[in-house]
Amino acid sequence: MRRRDRRLIMIAVGGVTLLAAAGLMLTGLSNRITYFYGPTTLAALATPPAAEIRLGGLVEAGSIVRGEGLVVRFSVTDGAATIPVTYEGTLPDLFGDRQGVVIEGTMQPSGIFVARHVLAKHDETYMPREVVEALRASGDWRGPEPLEDQ
Repeated sequence: MRRRDRRLIMIAVGGVTLLAAAGLMLTGLSNRITYFYGPTTLAALATPPAAEIRLGGLVEAGSIVRGEGLVVRFSVTDGAATIPVTYEGTLPDLFGDRQGVVIEGTMQPSGIFVARHVLAKHDETYMPREVVEALRASGDWRGPEPLEDQ
């Protein structure tokens, strides 16, 4: 076998190896992606996503109901739509009425979001644009105005 042929075989084997590694990496990453939804977007879906998602918005005023043990029920809103949530666990100190939250969990076919993690936010600085626009439209926005180039 000539030297040139060996070099071409090595390049081909290296290329196939790189492609296989990239494919495995992308497959692994796609299994770890968690999509983010606002209440309006999630409510508009014909069928709820089967995978774990993040839901963000404001805790609806007066919606917090504490159950037995650590069970808590509340609603998340963006002013246009409201999603009922149930959670079992300890809530963050900043959690309360009209506070920003990001919740990780699954949407049930019954329309109730079952939370696995609840993260309370101290302000709306990092709220997604869609949620900010819905809160502005409803008059519930309390955060700073965005910069023009955002």
